[in-house]
Amino acid sequence: MKIFTIGFTRKTAEQFFTLLDRPDLKRVVDIRLNHHSQLAGFTKSEDLRFFLRRILGKDYVYLPQMAPTADLLKVYRDSKNDWAAYERDFQALIEARRVEESVPKASFEGACLLCSEATPEHCHRRLVAEYLSARWAEVTVEHLV
Repeated sequence: MKIFTIGFTRKTAEQFFTLLDRPDLKRVVDIRLNHHSQLAGFTKSEDLRFFLRRILGKDYVYLPQMAPTADLLKVYRDSKNDWAAYERDFQALIEARRVEESVPKASFEGACLLCSEATPEHCHRRLVAEYLSARWAEVTVEHLV
């Protein structure tokens, strides 16, 4: 099973949808806390659902249990972006939520985890993908950048 990840910032709509236009990608799984934000531009959840279906024939799913909490994001920002602390705290959060048990594994076949960060290095989508890969056999991760 392959899980993809993508961030939308620093991408035009054309770049974003072109990266998602592949036959082995079936759905975008939105794991952002703020999926309705005006800052999300063309990826506001209602718009993205429409664009994915109309442009690519892909599904859209929102899974808030894989998003960080508002408090966790505030601590990260207040700490002047201490990534190591954020990574530790986020991993504890998804372990406590037992996300690998709360969402059927089959729904991740051909899924692309969506967040806002332009690259995966300092983004929770990478952490979620690695977490699932460590718990489910034969999962590979591909970051679309």
